[in-house]
Amino acid sequence: MSPSVAVVILNWNGKSFLKEFLPGVLLSEYDSLQVVVGDNGSTDDSVEFLEQNFPTVKIVKNDVNYGFAGGYNKILERVEADYFILLNSDVEVTPNWIRPVIDLMQSDDKIAAAQPKIKWQLDKNQFEYAGAAGGFLDIYAYPFCRGRLFNVYEMDNNQYNETEEIFWASGAAFFIKSKYWKETGGLDADLFAHMEEIDLCWRLKNLDYKIVYCPDAEVYHVGGGTLQTENPFKTYLNFRNNLIIMQKNLPAGDAIFRITLRMFIDFIAWWHFLLSGKPKFTFAVSKGHWHFIKDLAKTAAKRKQHQKPYSEHKGVYKNSVVWAFFIKKIQYFSKL
Repeated sequence: MSPSVAVVILNWNGKSFLKEFLPGVLLSEYDSLQVVVGDNGSTDDSVEFLEQNFPTVKIVKNDVNYGFAGGYNKILERVEADYFILLNSDVEVTPNWIRPVIDLMQSDDKIAAAQPKIKWQLDKNQFEYAGAAGGFLDIYAYPFCRGRLFNVYEMDNNQYNETEEIFWASGAAFFIKSKYWKETGGLDADLFAHMEEIDLCWRLKNLDYKIVYCPDAEVYHVGGGTLQTENPFKTYLNFRNNLIIMQKNLPAGDAIFRITLRMFIDFIAWWHFLLSGKPKFTFAVSKGHWHFIKDLAKTAAKRKQHQKPYSEHKGVYKNSVVWAFFIKKIQYFSKL
């Protein structure tokens, strides 16, 4: 019998996405599947719409919006399955998007989490920014993807059609064995949103588990469904959260060294925003750094006893992706 799978969509005022993409999820070709919509304190009529139009969907409600991380934690406390799939509401799936990933994960108990190939819903030949063909980190823990470096998106020409161990799997379509979700305590709710899946993958890797990319399944992501890319709050979360996950997951001495260098690189971004006439984004970087420093003790309390040396992890690029892209003008992952 196939392991049980729960596809869990976290919804916040996303009626339009549910209307467009939920029917496809319900047509997924998998024999032991439940579809759950976790409502994160929506103020639109999402829940009423679901109750009237999708009676087979399990609805689990949060009383308020706990963010992506906290919202999923509270919803998944009330879901039982062998595998959880955290699926963004703005993702279009294909009929056979589940089985290849589950089969791959079943082949090795050390595989804790995975993602399919993620492409852009508006151009299905192009990789999408939120996950593409798997997530990596550079020497300063700057996240990027195979198939997408900064604002350059590759076309899918089957160049990433090999199963690969990666550093992080995208939260847009995040597969995880429920036993490992429970072992790690799920997502860090203090991150609220952005990079919470990278933090979870890093914690899993520090426990010697694997994160993999499965090219035999693909989905299509709209992107920016609840928080647009050009948004100062998103900039704030990205700069703050990146430093937090470094402090949590790097060995102590290494954390001090890499965080110091990373904050210097962030300062260059601060100047870039300022000189580009984007004072709100400049302030977002400063605010992110200030809140990181203010919460140093709180974050330190979350550190586990064991952090693997950073260079030993699969999915680490041993140089700076910022330097490679902006100075050396390398625009494709294969050229790194």
